[in-house]
Amino acid sequence: MQRRSLGRSGLTVTAPGLGCMGFSEFYGPTDEAAAPAALEAALSLGYDFLDTADTYGLGRNEELLGRVLKGRRDRIVLATKFGIVRREGSTERRIDNSPAYLTAACEASLRRLGVETIDLYYCHRRDPSVPIDEMVGAMARLVEAGKVRALGLSEVSPETLRAADAVHPIAAVQTEYSLWSREPEAGLIETCRDLDVALVAYSPLGRGFLTGAVDVEALAPDDFRRGNPRFQGEALDRNRRLADALGDFARARGVTAGQVALAWLMTRSPLVVPIPGTRRPERLAENAAAADLALSPADIAALDGLFAPGAAAGARYAPGGMAGIESAGG
Repeated sequence: MQRRSLGRSGLTVTAPGLGCMGFSEFYGPTDEAAAPAALEAALSLGYDFLDTADTYGLGRNEELLGRVLKGRRDRIVLATKFGIVRREGSTERRIDNSPAYLTAACEASLRRLGVETIDLYYCHRRDPSVPIDEMVGAMARLVEAGKVRALGLSEVSPETLRAADAVHPIAAVQTEYSLWSREPEAGLIETCRDLDVALVAYSPLGRGFLTGAVDVEALAPDDFRRGNPRFQGEALDRNRRLADALGDFARARGVTAGQVALAWLMTRSPLVVPIPGTRRPERLAENAAAADLALSPADIAALDGLFAPGAAAGARYAPGGMAGIESAGG
């Protein structure tokens, strides 16, 4: 795998990294008893950038990582997030960026992860009612206290990124970015380049859809993709045609569609760090190998044409999921 820098933080990570959300919820039934084996496989393959959040599994995802990483903390760059507040048994959520909340949330994450310091601490979603200097100022105090090494933001606009970076250096912005979600190309990547900020790309495989391996009709009742606009009706039909074309492109080159999608993403900028999520060791190996896939200029041009901005049908989230997202156009 390649190594890429997290802005000016001094931290470097493997590209791709690993998004850990799916170990705990959102993608149908989970088996947290089996998750350690997948995480062990990731570490054996060389992954050293693990991404979680306090809201994933209502803290259980952080606890899972804490158990697996015990005794080998120095091998991992660990990222987690605050800002999305949920309650057990409820689908409702709110966003809280207040200094008091984020300070308490950091302490809770440290306990669950079983660590003294979080490498990269993100604001998960932005609450515009809290001034950016107040929020980032409170995050900076966590750095000063040694509880956090570097700061990040998720799904923010270029304007918010610039304002935040003026208060304290921002190491990374996390946003959805893939062949079918190209909104970051409308100003965010350029701003990251200007400020030397990494762009951590979540859902780089289109929530699995771009691999061609997702049977939408067979998704579990509690799989959140069932309510995602891109997985429904006419949008689904249109997006299937895109995924089929990507599959044909990949087979002609003797690789998988997922590998093409990740390789394309890493050609966009050396600032981009994809964090695909998977619960299967064989997919971990497949994703890791994507870093070695060389796409020609003609390949890149063909993919850019096939997945031109706006080619994917449907919004990235249902309306409730768009709360706190600044950087997305839909």
